[in-house]
Amino acid sequence: MDGIRKITPYIPGAQPDFEDMIKLNTNENAYPPSPKVLEALEKADYRQLMRYPSLTNHELKEALAETYGLQTDQLIIGNGSDEILAFCFLAFFNSRKPVLFPGMTYGFYKVWADLFHVPYQEIPLQSDTFEIVPTDYFKENGGIIIANPNAPTGIELSKNDIRRILAENPDVVVVIDEAYCDYGDESVVDLIAEYHNLVVTHTFSKSRSLAGIRLGYAMGNAKLINVLEAVKSSFNPYSVDKLAEVVGTAAVEDQSYYQEKNALICQTRDRFSEELAKLGFQTLPSKTNFVLTTHPQADAADLFRYLESRHIFVRYFKSPAVLENYLRISIGTESEMATVIQVIQTYLQDIL
Repeated sequence: MDGIRKITPYIPGAQPDFEDMIKLNTNENAYPPSPKVLEALEKADYRQLMRYPSLTNHELKEALAETYGLQTDQLIIGNGSDEILAFCFLAFFNSRKPVLFPGMTYGFYKVWADLFHVPYQEIPLQSDTFEIVPTDYFKENGGIIIANPNAPTGIELSKNDIRRILAENPDVVVVIDEAYCDYGDESVVDLIAEYHNLVVTHTFSKSRSLAGIRLGYAMGNAKLINVLEAVKSSFNPYSVDKLAEVVGTAAVEDQSYYQEKNALICQTRDRFSEELAKLGFQTLPSKTNFVLTTHPQADAADLFRYLESRHIFVRYFKSPAVLENYLRISIGTESEMATVIQVIQTYLQDIL
């Protein structure tokens, strides 16, 4: 029939439901939310659910503004960072010039570009290291979006390299998607004061253990955030519900809890990578809560199915072709990752 949109959707990781499973396929946090989140939920007045939620999310913005040294008008809150990133495509990428993003990165970028009819160009990564090459973004474009650290590689671009990209592109908006920045070396939020064209997005789904809430936010200069607010109000002004704001505020106010848990995840990640190396795996240097790994003598698809048969769920990408023999494995608890190593070791003994 005429007038029907044809779109290839983003395909998220599976959501299996087994009591005995080890779920390492969607980069969720290995640990539960802060106890202060539970306290906030217990104190929440359910009677207020008869009313629409806040249009301004002022309480949560205040907590975030204090955390990052910003003003509240430099923040926008959304229903997950996915919603915020979609708003960025609608708000900032409206020229006939292509938006630039890495050829291997978060798969939603290409989906949004297609959905909103935004021209784009995928910039190849360095072929031997899977790194982003900053100078590849020193050319005419209609905007730039980069996940940093990148997914699914886990590799982090330095703040100095991002500064170079910002300086070379003063007339377009550069969006830095920092979904995993709390597992890396540094954020670029402090560059907002220096670069008027920078927007940084964060999520509560990873380092704050709240993937089930759907909460995210963007930070930038007030003029850019105001444009995002206008897009949000044209789409769904009530996208952040009352409970999400309560929970999010409690999480932001307990930074020490999350810093402790995320440091533990990084330690587990590094130990897991070392154990994989002992088994012959080649693992990219990750600054996230996952690793991308390959074994020269093992078929990734076969190992994926083997792990799945034992209720260990990881992520296998059939495309791009360069990833066809890689697995992306989220980092769970110490005991979970020890089990994964044991199961992989058994698999290798059977095939080698």
